[in-house]
Amino acid sequence: MTTLLLVKQLYLTMFQSLGNDLVGTFLKVLCWFCFLTIGFVLYAFIYRAATGFSF
Repeated sequence: MTTLLLVKQLYLTMFQSLGNDLVGTFLKVLCWFCFLTIGFVLYAFIYRAATGFSF
C-alpha cells in the first residue's frame, strides 16, 4: 500500500512543477498510455501462463 501512495505522490509532484500546460498534458497522456500498455502485457502474460502456453 505504501508503494502505491509513493507512486501517487511522485506522479502529483512531477506535474506540479511543469510550467507549460501543453507539455504537462502530453506527458500525462503518455504516462497513462504507458500504464495501459504495461497492463495489457501483464494480462497477456498471465493469460498465456494460466492456459498452459509453452514458452
